[in-house]
Amino acid sequence: MLLAIDIGNTNIVLGLYQGKKLVTHWRLRTEAERTADEYGVIISQLISSKGFRCNQIHSIVASCVVPPMVSVTQELATKFFELEPLMVGPGIKTGMPILYDSPKDVGADRIVNGIAAYEKYRDACIVVDFGTATTVDFISKKGEYIGGAIAPGLLISLEALFQRASKLPRIEIVKPKEVVGKNTVNSIQAGIFFGYVGLVDGIVQRIQKENGVQAKVVATGGLAPLVASECSTISEVDEFLTLEGLRIIHERNSLQEVKARAHK
Repeated sequence: MLLAIDIGNTNIVLGLYQGKKLVTHWRLRTEAERTADEYGVIISQLISSKGFRCNQIHSIVASCVVPPMVSVTQELATKFFELEPLMVGPGIKTGMPILYDSPKDVGADRIVNGIAAYEKYRDACIVVDFGTATTVDFISKKGEYIGGAIAPGLLISLEALFQRASKLPRIEIVKPKEVVGKNTVNSIQAGIFFGYVGLVDGIVQRIQKENGVQAKVVATGGLAPLVASECSTISEVDEFLTLEGLRIIHERNSLQEVKARAHK
């Protein structure tokens, strides 16, 4: 079995694969202060709760955008699973040309998402990831990672509004019934929600226009189902796009290792 780990700034998403099938998944809060032992115990218990054993896991693949969590992930993998994790980063075979000015500066999650989306559609595509930051990335018809746009995520924007405007209350992000709010809470919800709908549609449309394509647009991330429902440009929501990208990267690197051994 393969354990795929996507470590974001806010959440850690884990997926357990049998072959190409995602058997089960979990979501944890990202807390860089936690030790490898703490994370190891939590993950081991989650695996056991589904009737599996840690020794059934033969490989671990992970992407991480939180630098302190890299060593934690490596330690928990060796200590609890006796495995060396495949960490997505420079030197790892992805099968996707990175046309960014400085390829090493691209977040691992953005590359992983792009790989999964292109593998799924085999055509030009745009990935919108509603994470801590909202990222919109463009993959060419040839399967090249071209680049994209990064905006503050919904929760970041909401928190900034609350902190800087002392009279405004904390609110829950929901889809408003109408764009013209009749009270302060509804007004904030309308501004945040429909503001992000407009942001995403606007960026996607500009990418399409600048590149002369009608690319397939897929959304992922925790808030994707909520916001994508109102976005005219998004055609599909894939909650597990990042996990699938990690599985594909692991598969490609495993094949490369097998080929390398065969040539020795």
